[in-house]
Amino acid sequence: MTMPKMTKVALFAVSILVSGIAFAGGDAEAGKAASATCAACHGADGNSTIPTNPKLAGQYESYLLQALKAYKSGERQNAIMSGFASALTEQQMADLAAYFSSQESTLQTVLER
Repeated sequence: MTMPKMTKVALFAVSILVSGIAFAGGDAEAGKAASATCAACHGADGNSTIPTNPKLAGQYESYLLQALKAYKSGERQNAIMSGFASALTEQQMADLAAYFSSQESTLQTVLER
């Protein structure tokens, strides 16, 4: 392997490690404690029983975190979610994402025949 190719491989490996470290900040236990407000619409474990409210349980942690950040920034529009997200810190958003992603989803898919 040539030196420039080795450098590219090494930089790629480091970027994966760094992105993993930067994302590893969510604490599911802290998220569980912070999720009481979410329970009214999304269920205590993220499995909403209200058809118009999304199930959060089992979603990708990165997706949940991105969605909360988008509500907070106004990039994603929903009066209720924007209001809740605007009061959250980065750590609280990461904790909530870690908690809901760690829950088992009751979402069922339709089997193709």
